[in-house]
Amino acid sequence: MCTDDSAPGPGPGKPEVPYDAFAALDLRTATVVAARRHPQADKLLLLDVDLGALGRRQIVAGIARHYEAEPLVGRSIIVVANLRPVRLRGEESRGMLLAASAGESVVLLTTLEPLPPGSPVS
Repeated sequence: MCTDDSAPGPGPGKPEVPYDAFAALDLRTATVVAARRHPQADKLLLLDVDLGALGRRQIVAGIARHYEAEPLVGRSIIVVANLRPVRLRGEESRGMLLAASAGESVVLLTTLEPLPPGSPVS
């Protein structure tokens, strides 16, 4: 833990949040069991994911310009499992996958070793 008062703060445009706000997120591993392009949106993929004991659900992800649907099947990804469901372009999304980006590059976050679906991420 950094306690140096000269350490940089959060990134531009992002406020600091208390630890409790971060701890409220339920980050889990999920296995992509099916993936397809959204029929009405060029940027969106519809991912059916397995979260183990938490069940299966659909996540709508804005990664279609960076990933093809079919190669994602079987991949283990990291998701926020406790977001309120929302409708995006007519499809329900029950979670959010995590990805990192730099310029035009987008990379899904995953694990180095295989873990069962639904494993907690801390």
